[in-house]
Amino acid sequence: MHDHRKLGRELGLFDTDPLIGAGLPYWLPDGAIVRHTLEEYIRDAERRAGYRHVYSPVLGKRELYEISGHWEHYSDDMYPPMRIGDEQVVLRPSLCPHHALIYRSRSHSYRELPLRIAELGAMYRSELSGALGGLTRVRCIHLNDAHIFCTLDQVGAEVEAALAMIGSTYDALGITAARYRLSLPDAGGKYVAAPDMWRHANKLLTEVLDRSGVPYEAVEGEAAFYGPKIDIQVADHAGRESTLSTVQVDLHQPRQFDLRYVGPDGAKHRPVMVHRSIIGSIERVVAHLIEQHGGAFPVWLAPVQVAILPISEADEPAAAELRDRCVAEGLRAEVIGIEAGSLAARVRTARLVPCHFVLGPAERARDEVSVRIRDGRRIPARPAAEAIAEVRAAVGERRIDL
Repeated sequence: MHDHRKLGRELGLFDTDPLIGAGLPYWLPDGAIVRHTLEEYIRDAERRAGYRHVYSPVLGKRELYEISGHWEHYSDDMYPPMRIGDEQVVLRPSLCPHHALIYRSRSHSYRELPLRIAELGAMYRSELSGALGGLTRVRCIHLNDAHIFCTLDQVGAEVEAALAMIGSTYDALGITAARYRLSLPDAGGKYVAAPDMWRHANKLLTEVLDRSGVPYEAVEGEAAFYGPKIDIQVADHAGRESTLSTVQVDLHQPRQFDLRYVGPDGAKHRPVMVHRSIIGSIERVVAHLIEQHGGAFPVWLAPVQVAILPISEADEPAAAELRDRCVAEGLRAEVIGIEAGSLAARVRTARLVPCHFVLGPAERARDEVSVRIRDGRRIPARPAAEAIAEVRAAVGERRIDL
C-alpha cells in the first residue's frame, strides 16, 4: 500500500498551506472530482434507501451541547466557545444534536417511523498538532452522517440495513474491511451513567452482529459517550487501524431532547436514535482509497476516465473532437498530446487512467479507436461509439475496472 500524504500531493489531489493552518487541507481539481463523485454516490444510495437529506449550521449555542452531553463528556475535543453578544456559540463537534432538534421541530406519528435523516456536513475537532496527518486526522471533518429515529422494534432491521449498505459501498469502492468491532465502554471512561441503557443498547447491537454472521470482537473503551457502536475498521499503508464506518444505538439523546412520537395507542413514546455513517468522513475515505488503489481509482471514481492519445500532430484535431464526444456522454476525458512526449511516454504518464483511446490515421479514417486498459490489456481497433459505450457502462455499473 502507498502513503496517501505523499501520493495525494504527487497526483495533485490535495495540499496544505501554513497560512490556512495545520489539519485544514484544501482540495485541488482532481481531488475535488473524487470528493464530489463520492458525495453524489452516497447521497444517491441514501435517497434510494429512504433517507431524507437536510442541511444544518456548523455553529450551535453552548447550551445545545450541554443538553446533548457533548460539553460534559467531549469538551476536550471541542473548540472554545465564541461570544456573540450575550451568547456563547461553538463549532459543532457532531451533527447529532442538530438532527435531534430537526426531529423535534415537528410532531411525529408511529406511521412515519423509521424516519431517516441524512446530511453530509462539516464538524470540527480540536486535534493537537502532533496528531494531525494528511487527510486521516484533520480539524474540519466532512462526515457522511445520518440519524434514524425509530421504535425499539425497528432498531434491529435498521442496523442490519445500515451494515448491508456499508458492505455494498465497500464493494463499489474496492475497500476491504480489516475487522468488525463491537465498541463498548470501560470502567474509567467519560460515559453517560445509565447502566440499564447501556445493557439494552449493547444487547440490540450484539443480536444484529450474531445474526449477520460477521466475525467481530468486543473491545472495551471504544464506545461513544452516549452508547455502544459497531465500528468497521480499515488498515492504512503501515498497518495502523482506524474506524471508517460506524453504526450506533443511542437511547440517551432522545431522552435529553425529550423526543417523542405518537403511538397507535394515542400516547407519546420515546424513539430510539440510530446513528450511522456509511463511508465515514470524506477526508478519511479518500485517504484510504488513495492507499488502497495507489491512485488507480475505480473507473467510476477516477478523476480522468479516458485518456485520448493522438499518434501524430495531424491526429490532434480528431482527438479533441473525440474528447468532446466522451464529455457529452458524461465521461471525464482528456487529450494528452504529442507535446507530452512519445506515445510510450504518454502511456506511462496516463498509467493511472482506466482507459486509453489511441488515435492514428487508420482509426480516424474509420471513426475507430485502439483501446489500452491500464492493467496492460490491448483491444484492437473498434468503433469509437462502441468504446465510449463500454466505458459508460462500466461507470454506470460502478465497476472497479474495465
